[in-house]
Amino acid sequence: MTFSELLQKRRAIRDFEEKEVPLKIVEEILQESTLAPSASNNQPCRFAVVSCRKTIKALSDESKANLLGDHAEKKIRLNPDYVTMLQNENFNVFYNAPCVIYIVGAKSVGSLDVDCALAASYIMFGAAARDLGTCWVALGANIRDPRIRAELGIPDNYRIVAPIILGYPKAIPPASERHAPEILRVISEAR
Repeated sequence: MTFSELLQKRRAIRDFEEKEVPLKIVEEILQESTLAPSASNNQPCRFAVVSCRKTIKALSDESKANLLGDHAEKKIRLNPDYVTMLQNENFNVFYNAPCVIYIVGAKSVGSLDVDCALAASYIMFGAAARDLGTCWVALGANIRDPRIRAELGIPDNYRIVAPIILGYPKAIPPASERHAPEILRVISEAR
């Protein structure tokens, strides 16, 4: 597969086969993600991998409860469609994926969002190269229960940046239409 084909193959997947992803493959993908650039080569990203469906459901429930609570207390404003989805006890924010990878890092790192986003993109491309599907599920980042965070190995001074679901896709949807790049200006020596 060429790099261009890989870019086109990576899609957001939310429907997975009932098939586990071997830990060895997850570890290979995570090893590749460490090649992602980071500010000052700080490499602040850490990973928590969950491939237990019962735990994934509990993580989904925790995140949903926190989001709905924040919405009710007017700390955040959710799209009404999201509120309806989150209120549905059968809705799993991780779309019943067999694996969730949390990309986390120290709150004190100023470039953490960018560094973790770059690592996430490497994870997504590494997965696509292996015929796996992924999706960044921001709704799954709202894990606050200290016991659950401890079970995930996430210290108090760390925050979750990117929950990535991983699994074998039932289908790969076609790419949505993309517009041409909007180049505001090109400044070059040749004028």
